[in-house]
Amino acid sequence: MKQPSEFDSGQATARDRRRLLQTLGAASMAGFPAWSLAEALVNTTGLAVSSSEVVVGQLHSATGIMAISETGAMQAEQLAIEEINAQGGVLGRKIRLIKEDGASDWPTFAEKSKKLLINDRCAAVFGCWTSASRKAVLPIFEKENGLLYYPTFYEGLEQSKNVIYTGQEATQQILYSLDWAKKEKNAKNFFFVGSDYIWPRTVMKIARKHIEGVQKGRIVGEEYYPMDSTSFGPLMNKIKLQKPDCLLIAVVGGSTVAFYKALKAAGITSAKQLLLTWAVTEDEMTGIGGENFAGFYSSMKYFQTLDNANNKKFVKAFKARYGTKAVIGDTTQSGYLSPWLWKAAVEKAGSFDVNKVVLASPGLELKIAPEGYVKLDANHHLWSKSRIAMGLPDGSFKVVAESPDLIRPDPFPKGY
Repeated sequence: MKQPSEFDSGQATARDRRRLLQTLGAASMAGFPAWSLAEALVNTTGLAVSSSEVVVGQLHSATGIMAISETGAMQAEQLAIEEINAQGGVLGRKIRLIKEDGASDWPTFAEKSKKLLINDRCAAVFGCWTSASRKAVLPIFEKENGLLYYPTFYEGLEQSKNVIYTGQEATQQILYSLDWAKKEKNAKNFFFVGSDYIWPRTVMKIARKHIEGVQKGRIVGEEYYPMDSTSFGPLMNKIKLQKPDCLLIAVVGGSTVAFYKALKAAGITSAKQLLLTWAVTEDEMTGIGGENFAGFYSSMKYFQTLDNANNKKFVKAFKARYGTKAVIGDTTQSGYLSPWLWKAAVEKAGSFDVNKVVLASPGLELKIAPEGYVKLDANHHLWSKSRIAMGLPDGSFKVVAESPDLIRPDPFPKGY
């Protein structure tokens, strides 16, 4: 995505500010209220922006099979907005949040996105979790020129002017974890299990190409199940028969709990089987139970146990807001980043105008991120580290591996 060269030097923002001051001066001499012209200059697209507030939307599954995974992101986005408002808001305006429930139903996500963009005229929307929900709303955001901040790790193979992706794309999460499994665990034979929708099937295709084409390994099984499935007995028998070096898991939603309990009941534990998942965070662990996941591994960019000053502050604030028993997962943290990145882009642009905010976004650095320093690439994805952590009996994670540097996002990797 090509950006004007003047963006990086800050010349565009400085020029806009000079024009604003000149216009306000002329307005004052002519007897017009300067505030009305100032409001127009920071909002040129009919958005819900007044001299005192700006309206944004939130679109997640508060109900349905995906609520177990999306609740944390909702809470974190709301916390970030509260903190931003406590600091004075954005361009002197407090943020007013309109919440909509996608209800784990992709057509409902599309319907609610139209409401937020057309009826409510939201300056930005924070939301979606599954790739299916994102794909459902994407044409609407592009048609209406809305701005979506999407917090979930996902398969990549997408880039849109109208989306900022704050989770990892496939090359950051999946390829790093597969290389770890081969190097540290000598994994050569893999068995894939996923939920039956876009993200699991796509990431498994990427994983297959990497395992077979780069690592020269083998796939000994591949199974997909409905997102509300609770019957995994026959699958357990297939796994035992194939005896893979590693189970690669992309099971999400309501079936997550049933799947890991089925493993435990079948005697497939970490003492006998290496398991690596791209879909279990601290949020899912509250339902799965640490006793059913202990010794298995998860690949994410963030875990609640990260030991840095930013994360300690974030965890303290989150628990103060939502209770001492609240847990924070990868997507929860990515959700927290979203309003802060939007605020930074708006203030750099000096405007809520979506086109100007988009132009101001590449190159943004966020030094307060709980995961550590991150920056936004021109392709609208974050540079971030990737980590592997082992599940513990108490439901927490112990980080056992970390990429030495930030991994550049590459949503369209050659060969995948």
